[in-house]
Amino acid sequence: MMSDYFKCLNAALKRANFALPTLIIDQARLDANLARVQRMLPAMLQSRIVVKSLCAMELLQYISQALDCQRFMIFHLPHIRKVIHLFPESDILLGKPMPIKAVQAFYAQHQALDTVRIQWLVDTMERLQQYLALAQAQNLKLEINIEIDVGLHRGGIKDIAPFKALLALIQAHPEHLALSGLMGYDAHVSKIPSFIQSIAQGYAESQQHYQHYIDAIQQDFPKLYHQNLCFNGSGSPTFSLHTEHSVCNDLSFGSMLLKPKDFDIPSLDGFQSALWIAAPVLKKLPSTQIPGLTLLDRLPSFQDALFIYGGKWMADYVYPQGAHANRLFGRSSNQDLVNVPKSAQIQVDDFVFLQPTQSESIISQFEQVWLYDGIGFTPWHTFI
Repeated sequence: MMSDYFKCLNAALKRANFALPTLIIDQARLDANLARVQRMLPAMLQSRIVVKSLCAMELLQYISQALDCQRFMIFHLPHIRKVIHLFPESDILLGKPMPIKAVQAFYAQHQALDTVRIQWLVDTMERLQQYLALAQAQNLKLEINIEIDVGLHRGGIKDIAPFKALLALIQAHPEHLALSGLMGYDAHVSKIPSFIQSIAQGYAESQQHYQHYIDAIQQDFPKLYHQNLCFNGSGSPTFSLHTEHSVCNDLSFGSMLLKPKDFDIPSLDGFQSALWIAAPVLKKLPSTQIPGLTLLDRLPSFQDALFIYGGKWMADYVYPQGAHANRLFGRSSNQDLVNVPKSAQIQVDDFVFLQPTQSESIISQFEQVWLYDGIGFTPWHTFI
């Protein structure tokens, strides 16, 4: 029973003298998710850890060691510096194209990167030309990964002609550009309503699109093709599909290791939620009183009103059972009002618990995330 789980977690927090909003990772649940990845991932596929979803230093180290992986996908340029510091021999793939000014600023601060591999993501000819000009001006050789649209329609190359034009420019400048691979994100596959398209159909189409671009490299630009090209795909929502059959050789994932609420989907049924916010109860009132609506005060109340420390996170209340925010009173990031059934056994200085809807949004709001081993807590430092 989850209620018993949160009662134990509440007691552990109080024994450890916690009194502020606290972000918690359950170690046993995280370990179970890591073990599931290891069981599911075929030997021919390599994993790539998505940093934005797991942006805490010791958390990345823990996952990297468990999966024997130093391949990372990064979406925020300052995170490259942190990853390089933690993993000086890492392989970094940018998850979105970076503005040329940002790339210029990066290389102004990092001249020697002999042991680190960085694959810069390119989505248009204009961007590739900008990267080429930078490489020529600073005598760099940039590894270029091309973003392809496999059905998500969030940008990236959509047609074979502009794709071949990019390859031709890369091939014409071998001293400054190198093709490192392709990236095709297929999150849409698990989100299209089934009456429009089944998951199997959507996945098959996305894979066909992907293979079309691989074939173009092999057939028309054989000098650029080699066995070490990174054909990146997946993401947590479609990870299980790629482990069955994939034209990709490099699978990205992150959120599913903590399984926030938005990832409570059928394809991730075997994974466990491992990330919680614990917020102390500051005040407990026998009813909710809405300013200006005094007539409501005469009606019987079936719920207590709790005011907690903090609130309005991208998260859903999960304990006590039946807890919910009161939107009529109004949300607050200072003292959120939470209604709970009168049968809920919760008092001032106890904790209510929330499940984040996304890990990438929540982790960045806390200086530390606390690893809970079933008994005590260990602080892990976030990227703040």
